[in-house]
Amino acid sequence: MDRLRIDKWLWAARFYKTRTLAAEEIGKNRIQINGEVAKASREVKAGDRVAIRLGGGLERIVNVRGLSAQRGPAPLAQQLYEETPESLAAQAAARERRRMGSEPALSIEQGRPTKRDRRDLDQARRSDWGDRWSASLDDNDTD
Repeated sequence: MDRLRIDKWLWAARFYKTRTLAAEEIGKNRIQINGEVAKASREVKAGDRVAIRLGGGLERIVNVRGLSAQRGPAPLAQQLYEETPESLAAQAAARERRRMGSEPALSIEQGRPTKRDRRDLDQARRSDWGDRWSASLDDNDTD
């Protein structure tokens, strides 16, 4: 076997869990082979350069080293491709940005209400509801 469909190769190399997911990503133009947008039926061969655009603006660029029509264990799947140094550097930079990013909890200006705040809220609800609304059937009876 010297050629294989790209959707099947992406599945066998464990980039996507199913061939359907791989084909959907290809349909969204997120996969390029040798700089050209790929279709699901496009065949790859050893030596091709595949660019895979992932979420978060990250792009993995791999060189195809081998072909397999079967999905195997992860260590064997990793032998089907070799990631380029630029791609590895971009992944490391993205990991560092995520690690050094701000703590999401620090952006919250107002957190959970304190016990005093809850009491004030409960008091306000009790006073407002009584003035506006009555759930009693006795008030609305017109017998």
